[in-house]
Amino acid sequence: MMTALITGATAGLGAEFARQLAEQGHNVVLVARDESRLKATAAELERRYGTTAEVLSADLTDDAGVAAVVARLSDASRPVEVLVNNAGIGLLKDFDQNSIEDEKRHLKLHVQTAMELSHAALQGMLDRNSGRIINVASVAAFLPRGSYSAAKAWLLTFSRWANIAYAPRGIKVTAVCPGFVHTEFHDRMGMDKSVAPGWTWLRPGRVVREGLADNDRGKAVSVPTKRYKILAAAARILPDRITAGPPRKPKEPGQDSGATG
Repeated sequence: MMTALITGATAGLGAEFARQLAEQGHNVVLVARDESRLKATAAELERRYGTTAEVLSADLTDDAGVAAVVARLSDASRPVEVLVNNAGIGLLKDFDQNSIEDEKRHLKLHVQTAMELSHAALQGMLDRNSGRIINVASVAAFLPRGSYSAAKAWLLTFSRWANIAYAPRGIKVTAVCPGFVHTEFHDRMGMDKSVAPGWTWLRPGRVVREGLADNDRGKAVSVPTKRYKILAAAARILPDRITAGPPRKPKEPGQDSGATG
């Protein structure tokens, strides 16, 4: 059985990647900060799918946490064939209103950590001439939406290049670029989800199913659903003032956060 390592694996897209990969027969290594949630998720996956679920508690905005995951990816006696860089955070305020420490933490998690983990995973994959890397980016990578878009654009560009560079050696690299998804992500930001109409919200199961299928086909970019494919295509020709979209706003006290996944 092949092993997949998923970051941000206790909620949202990360939990769904872990579930679908376990369902496909992979052993999984679950990475997140909350050890109790990791253990609960691991137990559920083992019970439902008969897979082996290893837990690795690590803060991926911290050098020591990243080093622990790099060490696991570098363990040749326990090879990881699938890496899913999913862990992420959002910043509700504009760039100038955030502290520089928050911005540095945000950039490290989305870009530097994903880069370090991909580099570590590639060493073994290149030795074996096989492997899969999935970077969870965002449709925001195609849009001018502050430092979040900038970070996701790095993941998108890196994935497109890496898929070309390493495909001849049996390695598939894909940037999965969803739009709004019903997960804990926006709730943790404190974002008022009503700013986006209902039709823009996707379910994690569909996003992950399409992302895994596109990666299996060797596609460098996966944009789930036709509606977001159209948006990504339109972003190339529409003026920036339009594609920047509406400003995010915080939830009012006591406001219903809406569905999560």
